[in-house]
Amino acid sequence: MRERRAAPHTPEDAVRTYAATRPQVERATREYVELVTTLLDEAGINYLAVTGRAKSIESFAAKAGRTVDGKPVYSDPLTQITDQIGVRVVTYVLADVDAVADVLADQLHVLDDRDMGLETAQAGGFGYRSRHVLVELDPDRAGREERAALAGRTASVQVRTVLQHAWAEFEHDTRYKGTIPEEHAPDLDRRFTLAAGLLELADREFLTIRDRLREGLPGAADEPDEDPRIGAQDLAAFLAGRFPDAGWSRTDHYAWASALLLELGITSLRELGEVLSTVDTTALNARMDYRYPPGAVRRLDDALLAVHGERYVELTGNAHRVTLLTARLARMRHDETRRSETRAASPRGE
Repeated sequence: MRERRAAPHTPEDAVRTYAATRPQVERATREYVELVTTLLDEAGINYLAVTGRAKSIESFAAKAGRTVDGKPVYSDPLTQITDQIGVRVVTYVLADVDAVADVLADQLHVLDDRDMGLETAQAGGFGYRSRHVLVELDPDRAGREERAALAGRTASVQVRTVLQHAWAEFEHDTRYKGTIPEEHAPDLDRRFTLAAGLLELADREFLTIRDRLREGLPGAADEPDEDPRIGAQDLAAFLAGRFPDAGWSRTDHYAWASALLLELGITSLRELGEVLSTVDTTALNARMDYRYPPGAVRRLDDALLAVHGERYVELTGNAHRVTLLTARLARMRHDETRRSETRAASPRGE
């Protein structure tokens, strides 16, 4: 339940209150960054960075004091200014922007979702592109003691590609921190628009390159090596062929998955292929009921969990996520039991 605050009488009152409570906002920002990072890692989504910032007192004061036709824009700034906590997710390609938004929608409560790039395109222009998702904790997480700092707090999550991020940062730095002579402003606007169009084209080409590579990567051949682990690049190529509909995962996640495979005694792609051949992928996907496009490492993760159960949960490399894996395993088994009972109750045993 979101905390109800008495509306301050003036913007100055709101600013004083915000200044006094900003340490709590900073703590909540760190926790939101941690939460979003965990959600994306568990989903196997590829991203470059997840960062956060608590709105500065100066920025809050400027926004709280805004007026239109002499009337305040915000009657209760502490409640109505929803970007006090800002989280930014930077991805490599456009498809992963949508994947991140899907994960947020599945795991958190989304209050608003605006695709600024789509809005710009619909207006027939080029310029700022970013997905803005306003979230709060879902009811389950809101009741957990370890997330108490986030209760009643929203976070504004910006999701953009690395090229969109570069354009936005440079444009902001130039316009708001630089001094632009008035006579140069039209030409500057034209050049920013041109750059935005070129970067949009580059984003599309990067996505095409990624998709072509994923479609064309053959399973890598096993080669003798002093390191018994499956190479991260070889594993990435193998999983791209095994799960062609899955997105790429973070580079370091392939190395981490390789270490988990070594703990299981799997040191070659041939052995891994034999293990995965025992998994009914269609049935497993149905049990997991993914609400977002899981990455290749997440698909592998679920398959290994289904095959090895508690042994997989107890691997040293999984020590930091025992609770998450235990809950996921219980869900797998519950859904499988329910399906078995349904088949048994069918007149034909189907």
